[in-house]
Amino acid sequence: MTRRALSAVVLIALGAVAFAVGVPRRAAAQAGPTPVPAPSYAPIPHVRDAVSRHTIVLGGKRIAYTARAGRLLLHDANGAPTASVFYVAYTADRSVAKHRPVTFLWNGGPGSSTIWLHMGSFGPLRVAVPKDGTQPPPTAPLVANESSLLDTSDLVFVDAVGTGWSRIVAHAKPSDFFGVDEDARAFAQFIERWTTVNARWESPKFLFGESYGTTRAANVANVLQNDGMAVNGVVLLSSALDYNFLPIGQGPGNDYVYIGYLPTEAAVAWYHHKVAGNPRDLGRFVAEVSAFAGGPYAQALMLGDALDARTRAQIVARLHAYTGLSADYIERADLRISPNRFSEELLRSEERSVGRYDGRYAGHEVDPNGTVPTDDFSDTMTSAAYIAGFNHYVHDVLHYTEERPYEVLSFPVNRSWKYQRDEDGNAVTVVADLRSAIVQNPYLHVLSANGYFDLATGFYGTEYLLHHMGLTPAESRRVTFAFFPSGHEVYLNHDALIQFKADLVRFYRNAIPR
Repeated sequence: MTRRALSAVVLIALGAVAFAVGVPRRAAAQAGPTPVPAPSYAPIPHVRDAVSRHTIVLGGKRIAYTARAGRLLLHDANGAPTASVFYVAYTADRSVAKHRPVTFLWNGGPGSSTIWLHMGSFGPLRVAVPKDGTQPPPTAPLVANESSLLDTSDLVFVDAVGTGWSRIVAHAKPSDFFGVDEDARAFAQFIERWTTVNARWESPKFLFGESYGTTRAANVANVLQNDGMAVNGVVLLSSALDYNFLPIGQGPGNDYVYIGYLPTEAAVAWYHHKVAGNPRDLGRFVAEVSAFAGGPYAQALMLGDALDARTRAQIVARLHAYTGLSADYIERADLRISPNRFSEELLRSEERSVGRYDGRYAGHEVDPNGTVPTDDFSDTMTSAAYIAGFNHYVHDVLHYTEERPYEVLSFPVNRSWKYQRDEDGNAVTVVADLRSAIVQNPYLHVLSANGYFDLATGFYGTEYLLHHMGLTPAESRRVTFAFFPSGHEVYLNHDALIQFKADLVRFYRNAIPR
């Protein structure tokens, strides 16, 4: 099972239709008391927290820190246990806790554990993968992470209920957790519980989500705000804030996806040397394509069938120059280039396809006549190294003794996910939740971090959404952007990780009142 395959399940979940199931009637002679099944009870795991002490050198300074791999129980309104949440926390020793920031980090899915952020981004160790989009060995080495955020903040990596070693307990049900708002309430409760248990209410607090984890982060920030806990910062990595902007099979007339993903497609084509003229400056090239996408291209798509032949030919020529795709393909696609089909088409002549989560990765396509890639090589080339590295680390370095297999990805969680919010049957959006948190909390800062080569959550669509929240100029200044020559998991390019760390240090300084 790969973490990328979850994306296909998401599409099914978003388009699912519920059907009523008829119950056959029985003859009166057969009627009788219906046995009531005993309520299910999932036992609370009795696994001790693993506490260990370590040191790391960051910026020439030695930092002693404590690692705790453990669990916290969540409870319902009556105080009954509902879930046992697994986390790994790193806290600096000999620091004044109330002045020390703490950051809560998670991945997305929904149905993904937080193994990727934990072992790839800002923890004290990372899996060493090549920075050039090539495949690491299955047992890539663990190395001290010189880009760890431990010199700036304590770190708490949290697994969503149903993933990793986080599980439902007692009489709780999957429907209590597997939904947009149910999940956000669970994470908010975890943060409040951890903060209380560890006496960290005075600490500056930050949320860091990746992919669907950004959906969660925007929602959790608002839930915490309404609960009376204001956070200082939210980091959104590879955002999925409004599903109308994701390629989930929108009907005719909804052109947001094609406009939003064009700059990403152009960036991936640039990386593989398919762009006319092979411009040297990626940032300047992307800015040019973005201006075209939001201007002439968007205007042309809005005209639909009324677009005149001369303008259409001009748009086709620009798309060909920017993406490297043939004019014939662009015409047959009616000017609308799906990012999923782009992944298959770009290198078709070489019988290769590019990665959806990171377009730098490319591999042999087993179906050269397919419309979408058979595999996502940005997944298949990297997953084994992360999974092996995590299992070695948590068992042999942190000495956590859980015997159950770690649930890296959970299809049952993903298939069960409730995307509907209250009675709203529209595609999921949490933009209003984020806006509410920003408006209510004048100290809240937001950093949107994006990879140029991310064909899963395009950066230009994210820019559009965050620039259309209806904020005042003062509020808008608290929303900043960072862009990196990498994909969905920016940290797969070590050079980008170093840049990301520097951007985060500045972000934390700005977000903590002096």
